Amino acid sequence: MTHVVTEPCVKCKYTDCVTVCPVDCFHEDAEMLVIDPEVCIDCGACIPECPVQAIYTEEDVPEQWASYTKLNADKTLELPVITEKKEPLAKDDK
Repeated sequence: MTHVVTEPCVKCKYTDCVTVCPVDCFHEDAEMLVIDPEVCIDCGACIPECPVQAIYTEEDVPEQWASYTKLNADKTLELPVITEKKEPLAKDDK
């Protein structure tokens, strides 16, 4: 089982979740974070830390965001790991 970052994270990118991850499974691009399904240990620590409620267990991803499961897996192959909190994207960037 893994966790999945979904649509609410796009152009938002709060990074509160990365600081509680015990296995450094988060990766980032210019607009959002993604979770590496091969590294995630399904601890759930990240879910309550996300202020926009963008993180779900794989089995609980809402249907309209089902494509984010594959997107997370694919993007982690090419993106750097993020382990420290950063400023979220400016609201003007949304």
